[in-house]
Amino acid sequence: MALDKNVKKMTFGVVGLDCAVESRLLKDAIEERPGVSHLEFDLLQGKMMVYVFENIGQSTVIEWVKGIQMEAYPWSERERKQKASVWGKYGRLLMVLCSGIFLLAGVACHHLLSPAVAERLYFFAIAFGAYFVFPKAFYALKRLMPDMNLLMVMAISGAIAIGQWFEGASVSFLFAIALLLESWSVEKARLAITALMDLKPSKARVVTESGLKELGVNEVKAGALILVKPGEKIPLDAIVEKGISSVDQAPITGESRLVVKEQGAELFAGTINHEGALVCRVTKEVQETTLARMIELVEEAQAKRSRSEQWVEKFARVYTPIMMILAFLIACAPPLLMGGAWESWIYRALVILVIACPCALVISTPVTVVSGLAAAARQGVLIKGGNFLEAASQLKALAFDKTGTLTYGKPKVERVIPLNGHTEEQLLEKAAALEAASEHPIAHAIIMAAKERKIRIRHAERYQVTKGKGAEGYVDGERYWVGSHRFMNEMGQETAEIHEIALGLEDAGHSILAIGSDRHVCGLISVSDTPRNGIKRTLKEVKRVGIEELMMLTGDHVPAAEAIATHAGIDTFRAELLPEDKVKVVAALKDKWSHVGMIGDGINDAPAMATASLGIAMGVMGTDVAIETADIALMTDDLSKIPWLVRHSKRVVRTIKENTFFAIGIKIVVFGLAIGGLATLWMAIAADIGTSLVVIFNGLKVLKTRA
Repeated sequence: MALDKNVKKMTFGVVGLDCAVESRLLKDAIEERPGVSHLEFDLLQGKMMVYVFENIGQSTVIEWVKGIQMEAYPWSERERKQKASVWGKYGRLLMVLCSGIFLLAGVACHHLLSPAVAERLYFFAIAFGAYFVFPKAFYALKRLMPDMNLLMVMAISGAIAIGQWFEGASVSFLFAIALLLESWSVEKARLAITALMDLKPSKARVVTESGLKELGVNEVKAGALILVKPGEKIPLDAIVEKGISSVDQAPITGESRLVVKEQGAELFAGTINHEGALVCRVTKEVQETTLARMIELVEEAQAKRSRSEQWVEKFARVYTPIMMILAFLIACAPPLLMGGAWESWIYRALVILVIACPCALVISTPVTVVSGLAAAARQGVLIKGGNFLEAASQLKALAFDKTGTLTYGKPKVERVIPLNGHTEEQLLEKAAALEAASEHPIAHAIIMAAKERKIRIRHAERYQVTKGKGAEGYVDGERYWVGSHRFMNEMGQETAEIHEIALGLEDAGHSILAIGSDRHVCGLISVSDTPRNGIKRTLKEVKRVGIEELMMLTGDHVPAAEAIATHAGIDTFRAELLPEDKVKVVAALKDKWSHVGMIGDGINDAPAMATASLGIAMGVMGTDVAIETADIALMTDDLSKIPWLVRHSKRVVRTIKENTFFAIGIKIVVFGLAIGGLATLWMAIAADIGTSLVVIFNGLKVLKTRA
């Protein structure tokens, strides 16, 4: 959602924010207030994000939350609050114990003393058991927006009204246990996911003039020298200054092999140094590291609800009032129309109210989705929302960029062919000056070739880019241009002889770069790239997971494109495409298959990625622009993560469906038993507890997904 520049984000922890019911209460209480833009929630972290205009402060929001008998606190105080809040930790447990004690005492008194004394004890069992429920139920009634709290209070009140004090106390006690178990299970999910993402080292060993000094990572500035000993986590993004070692990058990228790091190599916070000591220069402070950005994006993704979550929430909003109406009809219709016993049918209606509680249905989906997001992040697949995680399971076609995706993206200059009186050095000098400002892999190849020949790299003046074709600028006061075969043709300086030379190089699978001036073509430079190892095997695996069509899109000429496509096993390819052409091709592919993914470098292919159903960025370690562009970012340039992603997505969707059908199925069974008079209130609440626990722990199994 695009935010107005006057809108600011405030983040709060909320005590007891364990279920979508609480998030709905908070939304109803806050979102319609003047000055509030919108709210987002992360149930697994107990976090609420409030987007407000400048004139609203944190204390105002905290007071609003107090108004619905809940407690909010600034997210920055989370650790202190969690340590200090004994009531927040043990309040539910204390109320459950008190409710249970009075319930047992009531049962004992009922048999040993009198029912009247037992009723007083049952009253206290109800009061303690429903301590956290009554305020929320009252607020739901006041807003005319029924939820599970109101359902439970109605069931308890109904039991008391027909003289079933024991049943009312049992429902109150068992529902309190349900809330406690749900809170504990959500906390388990929270801790599991936090542990999965908690890769940040807390200390760094800084090299100073007086020796080594251990500092918190928050105190270390960019440019500082740090020492990382064997077996330690690398505390910050850095570049190796001295030493050589192997580094385990699996915590960030999911790579199974160690990566050798020596002078000049990049290191990423959270990865693990192995056998050698490394002296490194910090390149990013703690809040700017790749790891920090990755964790931030995963946390933001948790607040972006998947289609399944949105459907479940909408379903629950309609389902709850319908069940209340149905319970009312079951309580009244048989006695009025068929002369049934009022007490019997009211009791059956109360059972239906209890089993109607939608919490198991509502909590199961976010637990599964967040587990899926966290598991993917540990495999080096950064997914920016539950909707994108689900979308991967629906893909039927994939479009691939060529350079840097199907190939390594590190082309090398093969031949330098000077023309019209120029030398190879002059040609490379002019080409390097024109390409010095470019980030394209071919530009890097030109620069590297010039450096190898010890040619001084200068920057062209009045530099201009013609997107997808080439560039031009002034070198030594004269205008020069550089670009593709097509660009040379458009300049009107291509002769038959030059055309034949270019065709010969292209037929050999080389990419052509032409350099010219206002007078003539100065020469040609041929560049070739290498396909990724095992690319054909990887794309076969992509086909096996259900992708029907693979297409390659490139701005390169046809012969070079055909050579790569044939080697990789691509179904179809389109060559000599401008960025706008790629958009049209992806749109046509989308019309054909509906669900299409586009895989590229996240910068040059951004328009096509935005057009696709799912944009996937390749090889983005440390590249913020690429991460921002795509819906999904592969933290390394490893295409084998694509079939893993599709399988993982399908498992997540399958788990969501399992949980949904299981939760609804149990409710239907108990509903049928209640109509037949075979279900009791305690049976209904036990079924609800069991269902909630089963779907939560089934969702947590997604955390164990491996490549």
